[in-house]
Amino acid sequence: MMGMNPRKMQAMMKKMGIAQVEIEATEVIIKCPDKEIVITNPAVAKVKAMGSEQFTISGDIQEKELSSEAEITEEDIKTVMEQANVDEDKAKEALEAAEGDIAKAIMDLQS
Repeated sequence: MMGMNPRKMQAMMKKMGIAQVEIEATEVIIKCPDKEIVITNPAVAKVKAMGSEQFTISGDIQEKELSSEAEITEEDIKTVMEQANVDEDKAKEALEAAEGDIAKAIMDLQS
């Protein structure tokens, strides 16, 4: 099949009920619970066969580990400071303990 004419290959696939479409993409991101897989310069093909769709992706692959810590911004700290009437250190501490949840941090400080 490797040396087969692309037109003949397409005709055979059509007879078998298989349709392939190339998708123009610049980046593909697969999100996992603990990491992201980023594929740059991708070649993406969507294949429809027997009632299902499948994607074939190739390209330059990079894996990015996700931080388990919530990002705490200056705005979050200021909000907690104002609402709970505490200093910056206590606000940061409460936000870290609440894993970035502003409402929980405020409630914890007020109780």
